[in-house]
Amino acid sequence: MRILAIILTLLLAAPVAQAQEPSAIPDVIGQQLEAFEADDFARAFTFASPMIKGYFRTPENFGAMVQEGYPMVHRPGSVTFGTQRSEGGSIYQSVTIRDAEGRYHALEYEMIPDGAGGWLIDGVSFVPAPDVSA
Repeated sequence: MRILAIILTLLLAAPVAQAQEPSAIPDVIGQQLEAFEADDFARAFTFASPMIKGYFRTPENFGAMVQEGYPMVHRPGSVTFGTQRSEGGSIYQSVTIRDAEGRYHALEYEMIPDGAGGWLIDGVSFVPAPDVSA
């Protein structure tokens, strides 16, 4: 009977472990980008960490910040996911977004576990373009 309980515990825990795989991170970011494109700031806000939610307090404040400070995130032309790196308890996902005017922007999303097997966005920062000289 004890072996059966252990097997059931492992089987029930497997979906949670899979959900926290870093491979799920691009899906989370993509869902937030889709919400921004639809001007569904309430839905976009659900992908934000408690720290971000506490800072902006409302989906409307959050949406206004994105529209003003990250217009390429609000209306991306195309999105390419790059590498991930782990630091502390966070995973950092590199993302390249081409805006409506054709300019490219390198961003890094900081992702944290949500405690329920998924991921939340804890911050987005611009990555400086490398110096290129001919």
